[in-house]
Amino acid sequence: MLENVKRVILVLSGKGGVGKSTVSTQLALTLKERGYKVGLLDIDLCGPSVPYILNLEDQNIHQGQGSEGWIPVYLDKEQRLGVMSIGFLLKSRNDAVVWRGPKKTSMIKQFLEDVYWQDLDFLVIDTPPGTSDEHITVMENLRNVPQCSAILVTTPQEVAIEDVRKEITFCRKTGIPIMGIIENMSGYECPSCSECTNIFSSGGGKSLAELSKLPFLGCIPIDPRVGALAGKGVAAVKELPESNTSRVFSDLVVRINETSSNGS
Repeated sequence: MLENVKRVILVLSGKGGVGKSTVSTQLALTLKERGYKVGLLDIDLCGPSVPYILNLEDQNIHQGQGSEGWIPVYLDKEQRLGVMSIGFLLKSRNDAVVWRGPKKTSMIKQFLEDVYWQDLDFLVIDTPPGTSDEHITVMENLRNVPQCSAILVTTPQEVAIEDVRKEITFCRKTGIPIMGIIENMSGYECPSCSECTNIFSSGGGKSLAELSKLPFLGCIPIDPRVGALAGKGVAAVKELPESNTSRVFSDLVVRINETSSNGS
């Protein structure tokens, strides 16, 4: 039920393991900390990590009364961050979802049409890697959402950047506006001295943004302090306000607000 959702933000990447779920959860948590009402939808059916990252693995979803659909799991008592994931339907984190395309498509349609989000300022959608059935289903169901845009996540390596190029093509073919590109795992930031060492190459995300004429949204380093927040459901901007990661997400929320004001 997307009628009362003001804006949808897709977090995409052509490659797995680049940190889409981390970006999705930290973006949703940052928006919540800034006073917005947020939904986080995890449609990575074969690798649902959002319940673990937000420390919600022991929670269950249920059907609402009357015409209401599924009720999301809420992170807080004030219900400012609601979460939906297939992980809530699995008995164990080790359970595998072994489904063919049509069953995946049916589940994603249910997630998009039958979840009772109530009134949301933002719905952040964490997607699986690639440009396959799941992504096509999402795009088809979001055609009538007035404000919908995508954030693309890459890492500095060339192989990741090549896959993100394909995601850019996919977004342009399906008509989803791209807000910009984030380079994740952009060097290792020492928690003691804050010095950043480029383990991989550097600058690939910024170069891709310039080549594709897209905004560059910032570099997120590998920060062990941020990694330690996984499984706690805590925003980096609250726990580590002086970190580079927090600065990137704070700036990202400012940019999101600017594009919302411009109606794009």
